[in-house]
Parts: sequence; structure tokens; C-alpha cells
Amino acid sequence: MKIAQIAPLAESVPPKLYGGTERVVSYLTDELVRLGHEVTLFASGDSATGARLVACAPHALRLDTAVRDPLPHLLVMLERVRQRAEEFDVLHFHIEPLLHFPLFRSLARKTVTTLHGRLDLPDLQPLFREFDDLPVVSISDSQRAPAAGMNWVGTVYHGLSPEVCPFNPSPRGHYFAFLGRVSPEKGLDRAITIARRAGVKLRIAAKVDQADESYFRSSIAPMLNGGAVEFIGEVGERDKPAFLGNATGLLFPIDWPEPFGLAMIEAMSCGTPVLAWPNGAVPELVDPGVTGFIVNSIDEAVVQLPRLAALERAQVRRRFEARFAASRMAQDYLAVYRALGRRETMEAYKPEPRELRETR
Repeated sequence: MKIAQIAPLAESVPPKLYGGTERVVSYLTDELVRLGHEVTLFASGDSATGARLVACAPHALRLDTAVRDPLPHLLVMLERVRQRAEEFDVLHFHIEPLLHFPLFRSLARKTVTTLHGRLDLPDLQPLFREFDDLPVVSISDSQRAPAAGMNWVGTVYHGLSPEVCPFNPSPRGHYFAFLGRVSPEKGLDRAITIARRAGVKLRIAAKVDQADESYFRSSIAPMLNGGAVEFIGEVGERDKPAFLGNATGLLFPIDWPEPFGLAMIEAMSCGTPVLAWPNGAVPELVDPGVTGFIVNSIDEAVVQLPRLAALERAQVRRRFEARFAASRMAQDYLAVYRALGRRETMEAYKPEPRELRETR
């Protein structure tokens, strides 16, 4: 198949530092190439891929100090995709905001969009009502709840190549890990409280966005003074396997409807089990007693930490390979791509008059 992968421009593919969506796009693209498909990647020029790269910005926008407004760069990328759209069997979009929806509606039969973010924000609901005909893929079943009326054509769990985060049967760090962003919904304050109450070491690899700097200074920084809590900041792709692989367990105490949670399967790939709250996709990804535990309170988390440390790391890795390898992800997406052309409603798509849509 001739497949176009359209990535966000905020980070390179794969990202140098933080960037979950771009990381998934990288794993998917390279696996599709390995399977013999003709893949073109629309992304920033500093991306590294086995596919044909169409550079839509010289560098990842987040790391380019000359970029003040990402919108013009995204629009240029979408125009380049539009100009070449007829070359491809499938146009697979991964971008947010969903600027391509009105531009590619007439090509709906050959497009699919993976929705990587949270869908419960009120401002998104008019968009979902208007564009309920465009094919979309969820990254977990729980993600769909706020947008049940969308044209869902599949749920595809993220995957990564097994060598990205190698299995580590004997971690040497004697610490628990937190990996993610510093923001209220990620639950870093919970992780620190759990570690202090359990008397264990916690290492924090976290990105602080500009929007969250005030929260970090007021709520997190005061909790970092003294004790066995170490804040190491944002880690790059090269350092992440050692960070996760040498951890006894990953703490994932989220307080929001997490659409997936890539850090969980990255830890599982290393054999590192996960302790998480039952929000969003967590119950779909964590197998209690096998790859980790799901808890509802800090008290319960403290009690479960010794059991988490006792889980068999080889079994964690085996479950990762069965459920979250990039090869499985690529096959799932290929099934979605092939199904697009068989959907008669797609072939015969004609937009309803706006006045009819607005009466729903």
C-alpha cells in the first residue's frame, strides 16, 4: 500500500525529548516500511525514518526558538499533503488540533485520523458533531466515551519495537520511577507522597511545560526538599530505557481520563511493573497481578508496593510482547486501512446540508 503518515510538528519523529504521539508515529512508520509498504512521512526536517520524509518545517517547532506561532507551519504541511493526496491509498493523520477535517472531507474514503488526546473537553463537542462522518481511530476504548457519535473505525493500542526499551531482568537502581509531565492531572504529588510514606526512593523524569511552571513551583518543588526523592527533569529517548529498566516499578497515579499512557508500556517492555490509578485507559492496559496493580488510594498504593516489586519481570515482558509490540500495532492499522475502501458509506459520501446537521 502507498501510505502517508502525517505527524505533528511540535517534535521530531521520533522526538529528541518528550513526545508520545511522535514516538508512536515513528514506531508505526518504521514497522510499515519493514512490512514492505511504500510509506511517506510528513514531519519536521530533523526526523529520522526509514520512510520517505517530506520536511514540513526545518526543525521540531517546540525546540525552534524562532517559531512563535505553530499554526502557519501546520497549514503549510496540510497544503503539501493536499497537493499529493492522490498519490496515496491512505492518508493517516495524527495531528491536533484537527485542522485537516474540513480540508480533507471530500477525501474521507481514504483518510483516517488517530485521536491521541483527551476528548472530554467541552469545546470539542461542536467539532465532533459537525465531522461525525470522518473515519477516526481511538487509542483505547475508554477514550471514546465523550465522543460516542464519531465515525469510529477501530481501537488500536499503541505499540513499540521490543528493542526500544530492552528487557532488564535485574534492575540495579533500587528506586521507583515517575515519567511524564508535571501537571496536576499526572499525579506527581501522589507519587511523592506514596514514596515518602513507604520509605522508598523515587526518581522523577518529568517535563515542565511553561503552562505548568507555576504549579511546579507552588505544589511540587516544596515536596522535593530532603528525603529520597530525586527530580532529574526531562529525559531523552537515549536515556529512557536505562531509567525505566533499572526501576523497581513505575508509579502512574493519574487523576484524569488518560487516553492511553505510553509510559506504562515502555516500562512493561523493560519488565518493570506498573502501579496506577483506574482512570482512563489504565484498566485496559494493566493486568492486575501480572504487569502491575491498580489502586484507588494512597493508602492502598503503599500497601501494594512490596507486591509490585515481587512481580515476575519476565512475565511483564512477555505480556508486553503479546499485547503492545509495534508489529501488532502495524497489523491492526493495516486492517483499518483495508477496511476503509470496503465501506460503501465512505465511497458514496455526500455531506448533509448544514441545516439538517444542526437539527440533530
